[in-house]
Amino acid sequence: MRKLGRRNERVKTLMRLKSGFVGFFIALLVAVCSMQTTGLRFVTPAAAQAVIVDVIVIGNQRIEADTVRSYMLIGPGDPFDPVRIDDSLKSLFRTGLFADVQMSRQADNLVVEVDENPIINRINFEGNSEHEDDALSAEIQLRPRTVFTRARVQADVQRIISIYRRSGRFTASVTPKIIRLPQNRVDLVFEINEGEVTSIERINFIGNRAFSDSQLRGVVSTAESAWWKFLTASDNYDPDRLNFDKELLRRHYLQNGYADFIVLSATAELSRDGESFFITFVVEEGPEYTFGEIMVDVGQTAINPQTVYDVILTNEGATYDANLVDKSVEQITIEAGKLGFAFSVVRPSADRDNENLRINITYIIKEGPRVYIERIDIVGNVRTLDEVIRREIRLVEGDAYNRVLVDRARRRITSLDFFNTVEINERQGSAPDKVVLIIVVDEKSTGSLNFGLGFSTTETVLGTVGVAERNLLGRGQFVSLQTSLSFKRQQLNFSFTEPYFLGRRISFGVDAFATDTNLQNESSFNTRQIGAGFRFGFPLGENSSLTVRYNYNNRDIRNVDASASLAIRSAAGVTNISIIGFTYVYDTLDNPLEPSSGFRISHDQDLAGVGGDIFFWRAEGKAVYFHTIYEGVIAMVRGTSGVITSLNGDDVLVIDRFFRGGETFRGFERSGIGPRDLTGGTDNDALGGQIYAIGTAEVSFPVGLPEEFGVRAAVFADFGTIFHAPENTTATQLIVDDADPRASIGASLLWRSPLGPLRFDFAYAVLKKNYDKEEIFRFSAGTRF
Repeated sequence: MRKLGRRNERVKTLMRLKSGFVGFFIALLVAVCSMQTTGLRFVTPAAAQAVIVDVIVIGNQRIEADTVRSYMLIGPGDPFDPVRIDDSLKSLFRTGLFADVQMSRQADNLVVEVDENPIINRINFEGNSEHEDDALSAEIQLRPRTVFTRARVQADVQRIISIYRRSGRFTASVTPKIIRLPQNRVDLVFEINEGEVTSIERINFIGNRAFSDSQLRGVVSTAESAWWKFLTASDNYDPDRLNFDKELLRRHYLQNGYADFIVLSATAELSRDGESFFITFVVEEGPEYTFGEIMVDVGQTAINPQTVYDVILTNEGATYDANLVDKSVEQITIEAGKLGFAFSVVRPSADRDNENLRINITYIIKEGPRVYIERIDIVGNVRTLDEVIRREIRLVEGDAYNRVLVDRARRRITSLDFFNTVEINERQGSAPDKVVLIIVVDEKSTGSLNFGLGFSTTETVLGTVGVAERNLLGRGQFVSLQTSLSFKRQQLNFSFTEPYFLGRRISFGVDAFATDTNLQNESSFNTRQIGAGFRFGFPLGENSSLTVRYNYNNRDIRNVDASASLAIRSAAGVTNISIIGFTYVYDTLDNPLEPSSGFRISHDQDLAGVGGDIFFWRAEGKAVYFHTIYEGVIAMVRGTSGVITSLNGDDVLVIDRFFRGGETFRGFERSGIGPRDLTGGTDNDALGGQIYAIGTAEVSFPVGLPEEFGVRAAVFADFGTIFHAPENTTATQLIVDDADPRASIGASLLWRSPLGPLRFDFAYAVLKKNYDKEEIFRFSAGTRF
């Protein structure tokens, strides 16, 4: 019973505790609910009363208060919403007008305190000599009378540094400074420390086996620094140029059979002294491929496959060349267009035979979607007229769209050399089958003022001054005025050319000249000539052209030595010559300045006697052929010939005959071979010939120096004859005139210098006459072929 009583007490105690806990939780719950209900009743009326009565703007100087309020996302009548206040703060900062913005509540007003960014009064550059102020101003974004912000200033600092890095000055630094002025204005000064030019110390290649480091250095545009490269910037490090070099390497290998070639990396490591870079290209060449089977799939078109085969440039068994594949696609597309399939799409399909290292090519021709050109827009031409650009496009509005012809138009516009860049973009037209072509150009300077001073073995000291404009008044016209002075010749030339006369593909030109030449050493007389003429040029094909011309020339043979040849003394005095003529040219050379393949043929004929007092017919022919024997070894064969004959029975005057020697026949002086009057003993006079034929065989090759030195050597042989002067030996004069061949052999040193191509010839005459005048050394400048 006692145990039962104690148990009942414990149960009652637990019941009392349980009831207490339950009561406590019920009371707590009621209290919380009461607090929430009371809070709601408190907050809701308060929120309804916390409304912005006014927005007060303080601290503004230039900017109106209403302008500040217009940028805000909260205003009078709106509640004090922290989220909308924060968004308004961000909106004001985004304008860039303020350096600082603070918002606060005063009673029922929202106070906005602003600190305005200053206005830029003027922008100056200090310490710059490599780049002019105008060039730097054009690059930066800030301008006078715009708002100054630190973010914009830092962005322009990086732009200026980028300019200097592109010119090889990687240590350049820019410090922006401000000079505060009244009315919250500032002068912004960029203090520039240009630093030294960071050169290219060395260019290395890793992984190359087929081509040597020297050969690959000749492929890339970046060059190692050298003292003679002071006129170029190719030996300065430029990251953009390095990326371009990777593409040049890829093209080079793809043109030489290495279809799997890749550039693994291209790195530039700065030297410890910070003055130069070491460039390293890591490449993987892969195997060399040849062309396998060449096939054509004409698909659903009705094109004759044999017609396509005739224009394909890739041949089975030849070394694989991706460039020839691209050119074949272009030729097939053009041929399909000629056959009436203007919408054809040509796609080359390559099938690699890795076991035999062959690549089979199938040219797949499909009828593409019919798309027409709706409009051609031209953008970026400030000086150049639209018509100058449009006439290089063989497409007009309404024509069928042809990508090959569009690419060809881009190349033609680029070849004008009026623009830094040319891009042709395409945009959807007003209908699915229409396209708008947008031609974007960036113009460059086309005028030049040239001064020159040089030396040649013929003219001795030579000075030149010239001014030229290749895009006169934006019309694509060429005009030049040039004068040259030397001890033996004074010359003044004027030339004007309109490349599209009357809107047609006919060039029209006007030329005028005046010369005074001293020929005392060669033929004992001086000449003065003043003349003018005009010409028309007609393109006959992709590689051929015809030029017809007319010239009128007043000549004066004077200062004739008393002991001069009778032929020269009889020609003394003033004559007027009126000439009509033409020149036909067929040219397939791959490079007009440094050809390595192709040929060029020209034929000239002139007829004198259409007015004036001189009557003759003259014809000359020239042919030259270049062939690459081996990488860098180029063979050249050239032949020239000419004939002139009188049309009225009179002798052809000395001044109109052919004189050869010097650079036209090395090993002999100018006018050193041909008919000669020996009456004067050792001081004999060259009389010139009416017939000549001269040939040249030459092989040029590298000399082992790096390609960027631009130095090559050549061995040559010149051979030929000049003869048939009308004078004969008499009792009072001794005339020598024979058609016996002359020949010379020699060697040359060629240098592609910063001032232009220079040539040093050393020659020895192996077939000669005792009265010929020999010349062992000759120096010349320019390109001749």
